[in-house]
Amino acid sequence: MRIAIGSDELAFEMKETIKKFLQEQTEVNIESIKDIGVNSGESVDYPDIAEKVARSIMSGECDRGILVCGTGIGMAIAANKFPGIRAAQVYDPYSAERSRKSNDAQIMTMGALTMGMETAKYLVGIWLKCDFAGGRSARKVDKINAIDQQFRK
Repeated sequence: MRIAIGSDELAFEMKETIKKFLQEQTEVNIESIKDIGVNSGESVDYPDIAEKVARSIMSGECDRGILVCGTGIGMAIAANKFPGIRAAQVYDPYSAERSRKSNDAQIMTMGALTMGMETAKYLVGIWLKCDFAGGRSARKVDKINAIDQQFRK
């Protein structure tokens, strides 16, 4: 699995913690980690980071993405503006699981100001291990994709 990760300055420390957690993973095969930034506490507009992660998924360079900002909300909104992207704000174990199994979300977002580091790592671990379940959910994701296609012109 190839993963892109990015954050704004509010979530820089959490991004670094998650990146280290990803590097230490043995339960899932992580082929590569693309750090989109930020690389310090420098101020950045989170939509710029969301765009880079979304485009890495759209191009096929990465399979999944992780975005972290103050709440996770802004990153999810920004990433979801890109065609074919399904970004989900994850805030508990159930949302981490269902974002993958039911919604086939390629990007998870979290808030550095709304959860602790250990919780974030725990949620990333759940999210990485889950695959799209298909079944009844496939029809719903197909409908989401059809809506997306209507506006791609």
